[in-house]
Amino acid sequence: MNALPIRYVDPVYRPPSEAQSLILPVTDGCSWNHCTFCEMYTAPQKAFRARSEDEVLASIRATGERYGDQMRRVFLADGDALVLPTRRLLVILEAIRQHLPAVHRVSSYCLARNLRRKTVAELRALREAGLALAYLGAESGDDTVLQRVNKGETFDSTRAALDLLGEAGIGRSVMILNGLGGPLFSHAHAEHSARLANATQPEYLSTLVVSFPQGEARFRAGFPEWAPLDPPALFREMETFLTALDLRRTVFRSDHASNWLVLKGTLGADKDRLLAQVRAALERPDAAALRPAWARGI
Repeated sequence: MNALPIRYVDPVYRPPSEAQSLILPVTDGCSWNHCTFCEMYTAPQKAFRARSEDEVLASIRATGERYGDQMRRVFLADGDALVLPTRRLLVILEAIRQHLPAVHRVSSYCLARNLRRKTVAELRALREAGLALAYLGAESGDDTVLQRVNKGETFDSTRAALDLLGEAGIGRSVMILNGLGGPLFSHAHAEHSARLANATQPEYLSTLVVSFPQGEARFRAGFPEWAPLDPPALFREMETFLTALDLRRTVFRSDHASNWLVLKGTLGADKDRLLAQVRAALERPDAAALRPAWARGI
């Protein structure tokens, strides 16, 4: 396949579940970009900007001309496409429907702060136009942890954003960062993150392990007492998190490359099995089929 007729600015990110999706940048970078744990959009070339409507529509048309019947999913990049005005998003979604008619799901990262600027009616219009799923990095449900990592959100603001999406009928995939609170806040981080999930009942829930391939200096500047959790401590935090979850039907994944222990299931049907896996890893780590350190692609 020839190169797509889309201008990409490296590095390009997408959720693991969007591996087969067309990555369509409608913005570059992240409109907040102050979270101290995040290394995704810190490069100078990733300064936040909205791409012009003309460029985005031209990319959709050209992609449709070449591969229109091959594309099944589209992921709107970069960090929070939903920062764009609803009118512009509707134009983009209509162009996808027109030029990429085989697409059956459009998804996007989003920030809670940007959802607060949209009404339920606007979000419903986006859903009707094809936006099926929004990935929201909650990171934690604990206000102290959120403040230490400069997330710019609280339990209440994140819950309100997830409730807006749910009321509009847009699927929600929520991400929590295992280990983000370090040893000092590990229990509160797990308990309050579970409380957030219980309050909002997202369709999808995932956990990643916090990591710093580029070093911890930026993160520690605002969180000097933080220390990384070793695998047993991460598993204990996961045990606390899973125990506190009371979900009716949420697809759960803890299978990102950063995770030592791969967990997959549906909550609550598989809660007991998942807890048994975590407890077995604590009791017999040598028999738990943990991901080796060299394979953790972070």
